Amino acid sequence: MRVFVAGATGAIGRYLVPDLVAAGHQVTGTTRSPAKAGQLTRAGATAAVVDGLDRRAVLTAVKAAEPEVIVHQMTDLTRLRNFRNFDKEFAVTNELRTKGTDYLLEAAAATGTRRFIAQSFIGWNNARTGGPVKSEEDPLDPHPLAATTESMAAIRHIQETVPAAVPEGLVLRYGMFYGPGASAAMLDVVAKRKMPVVGGGTGIWSFVEVTDAAAATAAAITRGAPGVYNIVDDDPAPVRQWLPFLSSCLGVKAPMHVPAWLGRLLAGEMVVSLMTQTRGAANAKARRELGWAPSYPSWRDGFPAWVKGTAHDAAA
Repeated sequence: MRVFVAGATGAIGRYLVPDLVAAGHQVTGTTRSPAKAGQLTRAGATAAVVDGLDRRAVLTAVKAAEPEVIVHQMTDLTRLRNFRNFDKEFAVTNELRTKGTDYLLEAAAATGTRRFIAQSFIGWNNARTGGPVKSEEDPLDPHPLAATTESMAAIRHIQETVPAAVPEGLVLRYGMFYGPGASAAMLDVVAKRKMPVVGGGTGIWSFVEVTDAAAATAAAITRGAPGVYNIVDDDPAPVRQWLPFLSSCLGVKAPMHVPAWLGRLLAGEMVVSLMTQTRGAANAKARRELGWAPSYPSWRDGFPAWVKGTAHDAAA
């Protein structure tokens, strides 16, 4: 099939594009950086240098590719440093999830593209009440934190717009990424013991290893009914479990513990919520309808490989 991957050199794209080419698809991939175009060419794709917020450029690139499937993987997370100013640091990503999505959907309509797969996220936006693990049928947080209001609106825009705008619209809600080329900053923070367990560490996190996320996206090219899918591993877990385990994988002392009031003072409400209130996500629908299963069923399997791979890359 002819597949157009917008944002093809990001965390997912760098694995997705080779997977699609190996499966025999004809891939056009976009990047904002001319320097990264060669990466796509070497992977066997046609490269297009496109700013996802340039409507005319998006329409032109999609028209040239005439895709049967569009995959939206555009984000800009390089600025994420301070969770106190979450919406401010997610501003470009939020635009890519609203305006960027709309431009790609407009292009899909103009070229007759039937299938559209969009990246979303389920790490902090489940409702923070009820059971510890949520399915796609459960509501998103109806009362998001003040720092995440715009980011939540962008997530809602993707989830509500994509399935309604094209004949086959799928939204893949990824869990917290880890693995080669993803979340290296978190490893550094944990290794330096700068990520404490806040409060009781009762927040439930759902992870997905980055190559597993790419494999789920590749599966969605040809499988799955329109709708929303959680792309997470099988083992949602509280911070008080996974964070000490990651510390042990890194060979450092267990993380410190700080009370919620101190965490709020030092890092803000968003961090406290992630550490104490976040709900996890279930992957039964993706397993059933996409025919996908994570090669790392648990972070207990994936974290050691992640740490070992990162150490190997650093030594090389």
